Amino acid sequence: MSRMFGTDGVRGIANTELTAELAYNLGRAGAYVLTEGTHKPKILVGMDTRISGHMLEASLVAGILSVGAEAVSVGVIPTPAIAYLTRKYGADAGVMISASHNPVEYNGIKFFDNKGYKLSDELEDAIQNVIETNFEGVPTPVGGDLGRRYIEESAIEDYVEFAKSTVDVNLKGMKIALDCANGASYETAVDTFRALGAEVVVINNDPDGVNINKNCGSTHPEELMDYVVRKNCDLGLAFDGDADRCLAVDEKGNLINGDFIMVICAKYLKEHKLLKDNVLVTTVMSNLGLDIALEKEGIKSVKTKVGDRYVLEEMLKEGYKLGGEQSGHVIFLDFNTTGDGLITGLQLASIIKKSGKTLSQLASVMRELPQVLVNAKIPNDKKEIYKTDSEIVAEIKNIEDALHGCGRVLIRPSGTEPLVRVMLEGENQEEIDKMAHNLAKLIADKANQ
Repeated sequence: MSRMFGTDGVRGIANTELTAELAYNLGRAGAYVLTEGTHKPKILVGMDTRISGHMLEASLVAGILSVGAEAVSVGVIPTPAIAYLTRKYGADAGVMISASHNPVEYNGIKFFDNKGYKLSDELEDAIQNVIETNFEGVPTPVGGDLGRRYIEESAIEDYVEFAKSTVDVNLKGMKIALDCANGASYETAVDTFRALGAEVVVINNDPDGVNINKNCGSTHPEELMDYVVRKNCDLGLAFDGDADRCLAVDEKGNLINGDFIMVICAKYLKEHKLLKDNVLVTTVMSNLGLDIALEKEGIKSVKTKVGDRYVLEEMLKEGYKLGGEQSGHVIFLDFNTTGDGLITGLQLASIIKKSGKTLSQLASVMRELPQVLVNAKIPNDKKEIYKTDSEIVAEIKNIEDALHGCGRVLIRPSGTEPLVRVMLEGENQEEIDKMAHNLAKLIADKANQ
């Protein structure tokens, strides 16, 4: 069988790819692997607002109970809340049912260990192995040894209290617009910002099971960009379906992506001597404009592969405090063990309040360079051709020389499709657009000869 777990848990179209049976198996195997040897283990289970969440939760919980573990259901709650509450409640593991920013027909199951971290590849493989070996050696308790399901009513309140504790300023006098993507943040984000004194106006916080991420949230911030200006807000925040991401909108209606958010927060933390080794951890997909801005501020950038798990790995390895992605997946390791959209929004709002500056003024520290992304369709076995073919290697060098250090070429083979992604950054949009398309055509032509 191919690998069941992707970069963020097990994902697929609910009821065809991610079936109730698979959810049951994951609950059973996950509970066994993550709590082996624990006396009556306790596993936290949360979900986003997708209609398929109830079906998958019922199956997942049944699997957990079938090996004698306890399941604590916390209902609709953000992914980062599961990471935090698993630690707070002393649970042995946490599970989130969500497909994040994907459309409603998708769903996913991701596990957290007892410290609130996403699982290593080794643990995920161990869970898959238990399923593939037909649960060999996994106990089937009976009678009083079966697990029980509990419902934790105070989960949202506990997470909101935690979120509030991460800022040391009230937000009175600020008018903040929230786009909750009809997803998991529809209560937590609104409650937190109101409790801190902000005037809150909200869109897309009326989930009906099928409208999650639909033309809203961090993947479609256009409505929020218009709304912030119309309602005369100081700031807009757009979350994704499970609220581990947050993008911002300034008072003029401009989108402030994760790169801008990270440089604003890194600069503030450095000024207050809170940025370990003056380092920000980013991925190779962050805009070159971010590197230029960081250099001006005396902040070092450490780069990782694309994916928040790689950012987190690097942060944990060296003890760095701040890292993230252009998508708005930002990790503040002093507060939580994963990207947390609410924490990100709160940190940004508190910096605006404390600095007395507008978000557009704070964001002016960085200028985003134009970026072009072109896909080149090539056979799976030719994905390394851009490194091995002398003509392609020479062309990449020619482009880099032509950009005079004010741009770059980045080529990324797709992990799931027969293509490579050709990305160029530079100061002239028209020029890099032409270069990117020519390079993509050269790679495709050579690979398909």
